[in-house]
Amino acid sequence: MSSRPAPSLHRHRPWLALAAIVLTAINLRTAVTSITPLLAGLGAQFGFGATMTGVFGMLPTAAFALFGVLTPRVIARLGAERTALLAMAVAASGLLLRASADSTALLLLGSVVALAGMGSGNVVIPPLVKRYFPERIGAVSALYLTALQLGTMTPALAAVPLASAAGWRVSLGIWSLLALAAILPLWLLQRQSRRDALQQPPAPPPAVNGKVWRTRLGWSMTLMFGMTSLVSYAMFTWLPSIMTEAGADAAFGGVVVAVFSAMGLFAALAVPAIASRLRNPFVLVACCWLLSLAAYAGLYLAPMRAPLLWAVLMGLGPSTFPLALTLINLRTRSAGGSAALSGFMQGTGYALACAGPLLFGVLRQHSGGWAAPFALLAGASTVVLVAGWLACRPQQLEDQWLQATPK
Repeated sequence: MSSRPAPSLHRHRPWLALAAIVLTAINLRTAVTSITPLLAGLGAQFGFGATMTGVFGMLPTAAFALFGVLTPRVIARLGAERTALLAMAVAASGLLLRASADSTALLLLGSVVALAGMGSGNVVIPPLVKRYFPERIGAVSALYLTALQLGTMTPALAAVPLASAAGWRVSLGIWSLLALAAILPLWLLQRQSRRDALQQPPAPPPAVNGKVWRTRLGWSMTLMFGMTSLVSYAMFTWLPSIMTEAGADAAFGGVVVAVFSAMGLFAALAVPAIASRLRNPFVLVACCWLLSLAAYAGLYLAPMRAPLLWAVLMGLGPSTFPLALTLINLRTRSAGGSAALSGFMQGTGYALACAGPLLFGVLRQHSGGWAAPFALLAGASTVVLVAGWLACRPQQLEDQWLQATPK
């Protein structure tokens, strides 16, 4: 008699998968936003200056780009569940290493290790959603993107109070507990997946073989995601300077950034549910484009006339970020296709995003004003509009890849 999966575990697998996805998602930005508020103090303690601070600022997008490209190969070899488990173990290790650092080199190494795990986690969640919730993509995407936003905002808010109360090591290391919490459901999920694989004949290989770069859909989604991220990271970096130069104090600049960030939570809740109900969600892209242009105009022409309104509009403009992540599963037929598209879109897209804060700063320095930097953002948003028009059409990645494969 063949063995059967443990009944209780099998029966509760959807809830187990949901817990694994949400707990993984909440860990995907903790290494980024837990350290940035502390960089000035860490620089004073370890003796590094503005250049190394800039390196820490560029690490997230660089790591997300590199490990976004590599992760689909790991998924093909280990499976999505084991890849997610490995990603969270690596993230926890990096966070703990960073918290125990006694030099700039170890602080940097710990950040790289933590971001490697989180970069892999970025890519592996969409195929997990595709595999376990193919009929609830919109709802589950909204849930995990909301968790991602909460995991972005909370460390940023708690970093300084925690450091003041318990020291910077606790402030940096405490987030490893969240990564460790994700390991248990992921371990149980991969254990169940292995049992199922032993009892069922192996599935045929996925139609997509990693050649997403041959498809129009792959490039259009990459440009939509990459240019959205470029704008977002440029604003996270430069919005405080824009406000203080316009006459606001540093505290109010922080409020504006907080409002800008909070709009991402609203987008995470609303956009996936709306997109999953529309055959062609391009109307969302067009609305984001108009909101972004209005925000750029307001911040350039009259930044202190209605700064919180500009922050709201600026924060709603990048709603194409959750849209792109939702489209990964709406525009693929299989978990293999989802993994391939997720890796290519996020890996290449984050590589493009690395240039955002730097180009914005270079244009500001050489032009002496804000017109050229905002023109850069307007151009990037227009690229999002055109790419979104192509990406939102009803289509499937696997069909395009087969058409692009030489016979």
